[in-house]
Amino acid sequence: MWSQQYTIAWVIIATTVFGFLFYSLTVMAALVSPACPFQSPISTILRILRVDKVLRPIVIPAFRYLKQLTTSVHGALQRRLRVLRRRLYVYLFYWHHTCRTRLSELADSVFAACSSAWRRIQTLFQRLLSWRRSPTRVVDPETQPPDQNLHVVATNQYPLKLKLPDTLTSSLEAPSIKWLLETSTDPEVFLAAASLVPHVDWPLDLDVSDALRQLYDVYTTCFDVQGPIIPSLEEKASACTMAFCHLYCNRILQGHPSYGFIGQGSTDYFVFRRMLERTKVNDNVVIATTKLFVAKYKPPFVSWSSPKFGACPDPVLEWLSHTLPFHFVTGRVDEDVEKLAITVISKLLSSPSSPSPQIIANCILLACVMVGIQFDKKDIVRVDKSSALHQLAESIWAQFQKAFWALDGSDLDSDSTGCRRAWDLTDVICRMLQLGLPDPPPSQEMWNLGVCRKIYSRARSSERHQSATLRKVQRFRFAVVTDESRWDPAWLWQHQISWKSNSHSPKDFDWLVDYLGDICSNDHETAGDILVLLSSMRVNCSPAKQHQYIEKLIACMGSSMPPRLRHAALRAAHSFREVLAFINVVDDADMVLTKFSPAILTAVCPQPGATSTGGGPDCFFHPDRDLYYLELIFALARNSYWRPYLHCQIDRAIRMISVCCESPEPHAFYLAGIFLRMTPEQVSATSLSSITDQQWWDMMKKAWWSTFLIMNNARCIEFLPVLEEGTKKYMCIASKDDLEQLIRRMDRLIVGVEVRVLPEQVEGVDVAVKELRGIANDMLAKFSS
Repeated sequence: MWSQQYTIAWVIIATTVFGFLFYSLTVMAALVSPACPFQSPISTILRILRVDKVLRPIVIPAFRYLKQLTTSVHGALQRRLRVLRRRLYVYLFYWHHTCRTRLSELADSVFAACSSAWRRIQTLFQRLLSWRRSPTRVVDPETQPPDQNLHVVATNQYPLKLKLPDTLTSSLEAPSIKWLLETSTDPEVFLAAASLVPHVDWPLDLDVSDALRQLYDVYTTCFDVQGPIIPSLEEKASACTMAFCHLYCNRILQGHPSYGFIGQGSTDYFVFRRMLERTKVNDNVVIATTKLFVAKYKPPFVSWSSPKFGACPDPVLEWLSHTLPFHFVTGRVDEDVEKLAITVISKLLSSPSSPSPQIIANCILLACVMVGIQFDKKDIVRVDKSSALHQLAESIWAQFQKAFWALDGSDLDSDSTGCRRAWDLTDVICRMLQLGLPDPPPSQEMWNLGVCRKIYSRARSSERHQSATLRKVQRFRFAVVTDESRWDPAWLWQHQISWKSNSHSPKDFDWLVDYLGDICSNDHETAGDILVLLSSMRVNCSPAKQHQYIEKLIACMGSSMPPRLRHAALRAAHSFREVLAFINVVDDADMVLTKFSPAILTAVCPQPGATSTGGGPDCFFHPDRDLYYLELIFALARNSYWRPYLHCQIDRAIRMISVCCESPEPHAFYLAGIFLRMTPEQVSATSLSSITDQQWWDMMKKAWWSTFLIMNNARCIEFLPVLEEGTKKYMCIASKDDLEQLIRRMDRLIVGVEVRVLPEQVEGVDVAVKELRGIANDMLAKFSS
């Protein structure tokens, strides 16, 4: 059959397997339970053989687990169907109400158009009659002068207007939900509508009085006669509390009166007091609404201890990020609300899961109103402000700049409220940069540096805020170090800051050395930023801070530090090389001369015994990194006290000869300078003797080729006579082409020395170059003969 008809064979096989499985299950059921009506001869025989004793301990627990699984799946499906049914009810009612509203609006529009047309016809007919009766012009008594509302326009232009999409009230979900809350008698539909209240926009011109009363009535039914909430109604009580407080906050923002609205003849304040006493569900929501009520209306004869906020789940934090700006709009905020607002912003923006643009916009708007930015109330009540995220970021940057510039050396508590809150919200600046929002507006390089100095000085001088605020400042980023450039290796070596004036003294940067000492061991990113900033500006600290600065450079160049910090310290040491080169044996010889040279080596090669062949930051040769490295060693080798301590650099420098001779940059010039300034007594003779004559000549030849690149460096020009003496030792192996190129280079160099070299150096350099050219001409003449 299988070879003839596959389909019929599959049907027979499937039927046989089904029959076998069904019969097997029947026999198994008869074995497990003697009361099973499906007893068979086989089951009786197996029971006699005691097979049921083996199957029963296995099947009964499996059946019990299967029953539990079926029950849980059934319950989950029931809950899911209940939620879907609620949403379906809401959408059906919303669709019905929307259609009815749209049809009503269409009818009203048609009627208004017809009425307007009829009035226009009547007006035209009356004007025709008036024209025939009298030549007098008729003036419309309802016409307003064009400048009647100019003061209103000027007032409305003061608050910041967010660029949010305009939406008509009739097209929002709020009227449909309001209608459901006021008319629905189905508990599930009412609960679904209440759950949607905090997630939709509620315009300020929408009257929600009846919906509030209905929410409060349903809320009171969730408690028994003794006061506690009924456990089965906690979900309803939570949804009603959240919806009630959300709508009431909008009502407070509208400025409605506070008496007799919810309670019968009593103030709404006592209603909130009873809510605080009776419920533990969403009590932070009730506390925030009660504080807003008291701050706005200041009800008389109120003596109460202000309740404290507790821990908030994520949904409550998101709701508070939307409603807390209402508190600051009133202008009366206590310390608890300020702390809660900072906590809400910090937790939402620092959430392990990336916050949504809507949450980010709510948090930034909350920070904006805390530091004094005013907004239109219609924009504040909007739930989704993500479309104005960049506008909010730009506004808070500008406000933070004003607030921080207002910080002086006075006590923190004596500053204005906006400055103090900006100080407390420093974390927001750092988090905004991490979230990819726009960077601070472009300004002078010293803008953020000055701000950082003020913040750091405040943190150092304030005992009250020392520990907390100093940690905040450690995460503050300078404007010249953006997130995009922080990890670019080329930017690290090439970035420069051009000064517009020389009005800054070394003492102006001493605070950066103190700052570096506080954070170099625990905040490597900011420590690297400080070192890049100092080297980019080409500034030094005062002599009083040099010892501390050198200590921190040694620590930052340690082998355990990340590559970016080690390389930033190397560049900072390079910009500090002239100061280092003049340190003699008396000035901290034990620390500087002994420890600094090995630290330079670990900055470029954290494991000296290993050779990196990859292209990472610690590769064997990097053009920019090793140019700074060789120039630093070249400068230190000028001092005879330094040379005995630079022997650890020689082996690596010898391995670099071939790549330096191929580089278009002056690597070979500095490499030749290092070797020529070292003497066998100061450095291992074995190391220097390993350099072949051909390697020496390649370095000399490439060094003279690079002279035009270092003509503006006086320290390099004064080395040319030494280079001339070293070149004469190895010219004997030069080829004819090498000599011709060297002579052409000497001719051009003689002309360049007269133009670009300092007058006091011209004579010595000119004599050395002409002498070397003469020797090269004599050797070339021997080739010709």
